[in-house]
Amino acid sequence: MIETERLLLRPYVLAEYQSYLAMCADPLVFKFLGGRPFSADDAWHRILRYAGHWSMLNYGIFAVIEKNTGEYIGETGIADFHRGLGNAFDGYGEASWTFISRVHGRGFALEAAGAAHQWYTDNLRQNRTVCLIDPVNTASLKMAGRLGYNAFDRRDYKGQSLVVLERTVPVSLI
Repeated sequence: MIETERLLLRPYVLAEYQSYLAMCADPLVFKFLGGRPFSADDAWHRILRYAGHWSMLNYGIFAVIEKNTGEYIGETGIADFHRGLGNAFDGYGEASWTFISRVHGRGFALEAAGAAHQWYTDNLRQNRTVCLIDPVNTASLKMAGRLGYNAFDRRDYKGQSLVVLERTVPVSLI
């Protein structure tokens, strides 16, 4: 578990399934997640995939809980999604962040993602991560920049043209 000033980050538990499903049905959230809400089984399979990351790889996606309310507000972390995008992408930890629309613009995503990146660097001693972002998702692109990501390519993935970004931490800092 990771604790920040306002948040708790922990691997998912099954009790968060309904909250996760509700987040992924929000039009403001799924707009950049393939353009359609997740079905119940899509959400279920994702939660199980996240548990598999922690079980098999010892890292993955964290559920993010607001400390003041105890409410699930989103997810962030670094995973291995095996996207088949080539040597410059596959084999590196892929950063991800998704938050309920009610908390957009309040700095929770940056606080949580920053903590998750620090945890990943400190615990796995990896200095490079990557991510994929829809080019019209300006809020995510801005946040990626604040986390230290820079665009290096553009790739098609599942019918979407996406910006490919990388973040490299100097080896002397890990």
